Amino acid sequence: MSKFIAKSIEDYHQLYKESIDAPEKFWSDFADQEFTWKEKWSQVLDFDLSKPEVNWFKGAKLNITENCIDRHLDTKGNQTAILFEPNSTQETALH
Repeated sequence: MSKFIAKSIEDYHQLYKESIDAPEKFWSDFADQEFTWKEKWSQVLDFDLSKPEVNWFKGAKLNITENCIDRHLDTKGNQTAILFEPNSTQETALH
């Protein structure tokens, strides 16, 4: 189980504290554990306080479908992944 899932309010506060105290380490660890990367980043956080500009995971590349869908196929491949909810009663819901 991911160490980034808060099982209690105390866990949440601890995770929040870690993310504030050492944001680059926290988010780097999170990204390493929770995502599959095609290319790793050269810099976790790049910002300039004189401009409203913040860049996370500079140079990184990932495939969003691999992270959202493909990596779950072995354990959840027979479960519904995406639901289509119709806008009107004339359309049919798809699962």
